Amino acid sequence: MDGTTVVCRTCAVEQDSRLPAVCRICADERQYVPPHGQSWVSLGQLAAEGQRAVVSELEPGLFEIHTSPGVGINQRSKLVRTDAGNLLWDPIGFIDDEAVAAVRAAGPLTAIVASHPHMFGVQVEWSRALGDVPVLVAESDLEWVQRSAPVIEAWRGDLTVLPGVTLSQPGGHFPGSAVAHWAAGAGGRGVLLSGDTVLPNPDRASVSFMRSYPNRIPLSAAVVERIATALGRFRFDRLYGNFADFIDTGATRAVRVSADRHIGWVRGDFDHLT
Repeated sequence: MDGTTVVCRTCAVEQDSRLPAVCRICADERQYVPPHGQSWVSLGQLAAEGQRAVVSELEPGLFEIHTSPGVGINQRSKLVRTDAGNLLWDPIGFIDDEAVAAVRAAGPLTAIVASHPHMFGVQVEWSRALGDVPVLVAESDLEWVQRSAPVIEAWRGDLTVLPGVTLSQPGGHFPGSAVAHWAAGAGGRGVLLSGDTVLPNPDRASVSFMRSYPNRIPLSAAVVERIATALGRFRFDRLYGNFADFIDTGATRAVRVSADRHIGWVRGDFDHLT
């Protein structure tokens, strides 16, 4: 770990050496700058404060990495393990030697991919620690990269990153907002890693579609239909968001039913209930 690497305290996205006055990602309407203003912190400082990365198994072939007590948005990375290589999804905004060792022990890493700019974390730092693994960034979201590096590669549309693991960009939350479909997950019933493209709700039976989750900006009916249709191409029974949120079973139907509900409300179909 390069302890001098600096991240935004609020979103934990790594920065180039020349820091802006305000984090561009947090200043956007989809995120926020906290009341006390912009704050930066180095990875070395975070380590000195007691931050650590925790790795645990979610199901056979799928691991989760999160920070404790928590950094930035505090997303939970997913590590998909296959016979052909592994995928690190939504890299967290911190890294330490123990986590690197655990990822290495799981097998060779093929790519690092964030579902959208809020989840960039310290993606370049993870890449360097793991042997300059390619960092795949949606072509339409390249403008949000805050730390440039030769390991960053643009992608678009659908991409089979590993046999049985497909990346896709339904958009919505960001133009390049992506999901990862793991066909062998959930005992062969399929798993969708949804990022913020769709967010599992606390009821564990429905999802939300938003331009901004913290600022409560909904997506239009047309965009939600586009997302639901795009996801309907994949077979998945289980869905994991980018926090400790998931739908254990029936996720395909949950996405479709939730989309129909969202579309109905924003279209005014249920105004008589208000």
